[in-house]
Parts: sequence; C-alpha cells; structure tokens
Amino acid sequence: MGDKKRFTSSRKLDHLRICAEKAVESGDAGFGDIRFVHNALPECDMGTIDLTARFLNRTFSSPLFISAMTGGHPGTKEVNSRLARAAERFGIGMGVGSQRAALENPSLADTFSVVRDQAPHAFLVANLGAVQLRDHGIEWAERAVEMIRADAIAIHLNFLQEAIQPEGDHNALGCLAAIGELCREVRTPVIIKETGCGISAATARQCWGAGVSAIDIGGWGGTSWAAVESVRADESGNEHDKRLKTLGEDFIEWGIPTVVSLAEVLASGGPVIASGGVRSGLDIAKGLALGADLCGMALPFLKPAMESDEALDRTIGVIHQELTAAMFLTGSANLADLRKTRMFIMARTRQMIEKDNPARIRR
Repeated sequence: MGDKKRFTSSRKLDHLRICAEKAVESGDAGFGDIRFVHNALPECDMGTIDLTARFLNRTFSSPLFISAMTGGHPGTKEVNSRLARAAERFGIGMGVGSQRAALENPSLADTFSVVRDQAPHAFLVANLGAVQLRDHGIEWAERAVEMIRADAIAIHLNFLQEAIQPEGDHNALGCLAAIGELCREVRTPVIIKETGCGISAATARQCWGAGVSAIDIGGWGGTSWAAVESVRADESGNEHDKRLKTLGEDFIEWGIPTVVSLAEVLASGGPVIASGGVRSGLDIAKGLALGADLCGMALPFLKPAMESDEALDRTIGVIHQELTAAMFLTGSANLADLRKTRMFIMARTRQMIEKDNPARIRR
C-alpha cells in the first residue's frame, strides 16, 4: 500500500480515537435559544405518540438519523457493525464515514460493507468527499454506493478540515460542477453534507440548482474538526504538522451555528437533515419544529457503539424518550403536529437569523 493510502486509513483510526478520548466539541449550535410554548392541556396520549418520519420517499420509525462517523480501518469495523445493527433494530437511517480509504484500498471495503450485512432493511447513505468526486469521477461514487448497497450518497464538504490537515486537499475548484454531473448521471439520490461549519442559503441554492436531493447542514456547535485536526497536529512528531495546531485552534470558532444554518437552508428549499451539535431528543424536537425532515447525531453514539449493543440501545432509547416527552408537552401526537407548535427564538440565534431576512422567523 502506498504512503498516501496508509495515511488515509490510519487517519480514520486517529479520528475515532480523538473523538472518543478528547474534548473536541466547540461552539453553540443554537438549540438553547429555542423555547417551546408549553401546552398545559396537551390532549394527547404520550403512550401513542407517533414518531414516524418520511425522507426521500422512505418511511422511518423515527426522525433520528445516525450520522456518518467511521470506517476505512480494520479497527473501525465493529463500531460500524453496532451502529448498523441499531439502525436495523430501531428502523432509522444511517450514514457511513468517508469511503475514500476503501476506494483506495479495496481490502478495507468490509469495514463499510458490514453495515449492509448487519442492516439489510435500513436506509443507508454512502459517503464520498467532493474533492474525490471531482478527481475520480462518477465511477468512485458508484463504487461507494455499491460497496454498501446504499439508498443514497452523501457528498461531504469538509474544506475547513482539509485546510488544517497536513495531508489535506486544498484545491476546491470544480467541485460544484462535479456534483451537478453526478446528480444528472446517477439515479441514486445525492445528499450534500457539511461536516461542522454549516451551509448558507447561497450555498444551498447552488446545491439545489445542481440537482441534489437533500442537504445535511452539519452546522457549527458540535464536533469541531478544527479541534480534531489540531489534536492530530499536536500529536505529530513533524514540526510542520505541529505548526498546524495553532491554525486549528484559530478556526475552532469558524462556521454557521446549526439553528441559523437550518433556517437559511430551509428558506431555500428542502428536504433537510439537521445535524451539528444535536445532543438530545429535545434538540431533535426543536430541529423538527423548525422544519427539518430528520435530525442527525454522531458523537453521542460513539462511546456507546465502542462499548456494546446494549449501551447503544440505551442511548437511543433515552433520546426517543426525550423526543416523545417534548412532543407530549406541546400536544403533538405526531411530527406533523410538532411542526405546528409555537416556539420562541431568542438571543443571538434570533439576531443572526433576522439580520438578513426577518421573514425567516416563522413564530
């Protein structure tokens, strides 16, 4: 295996370890600035609340989505297996981490293909970087889809991370055209996915214009890849890499908060997955009430998935309990009712949303 391929694979294990062991969350996604109007007379039965969600013509038992985390190193296979089994048990969707490593080195493909083995009926999303799509073309996207027999493919945008990685791709020219070509040439739905910096209304309009089927906003306020790469640079024995530690620290505050990004993208179209700092069922309820179709979570599942199936089930169960309680206390028997509930948007989040277009505040 060439040095570049080894770097890609080892980087996947570095990311998993750092996210599990280090403090890599940064910022405020904005969910704390959203407050539901309590319904003191909810007139619904908490025991029969319906969490069923629809996304890209598929029905899910819950709007919770297991966001892309890992794959591409032998040490990541069991984590993906557990996540996939949970997706199958709970009837929810799941995305895999970037498949670049397995496309470069097919011997690593089973760290991804295991998800379909463990989740034969789940909605699975393949994952390829925009730069890799541009450089290798539709063939790589089709191979990524085939690898896990995916129902959709996410093309991820991670240019802050690339700017800080010592081995990062620093040329973003031609990526939008490559996305447009992919949307025109393949039947598999294409989802654009940010990885922690959010998506603006202007970028969303470019993506819809290119023909994408959905957008996963990946807003600022959760896992910071600037922080992750700063840790990697600090751990490196290479002096040049260590200089990148400061660059990572400087850009930890870079990005569009998740709630603000969600408002911007929803103003331009849909469907939308809200992700980035979603940490509870209450956060999910708020994202759905704002208009998201699904809400994605990754970091909260990492440690449980590294522990056991039972630990992961408990974590998902608690999230569903929180979501159900929030729906009950707003008198929402289903997600359609939840989207009609009143809420207040306060403080900095409201100021940021109203700055360009006050009409985006719907309540």
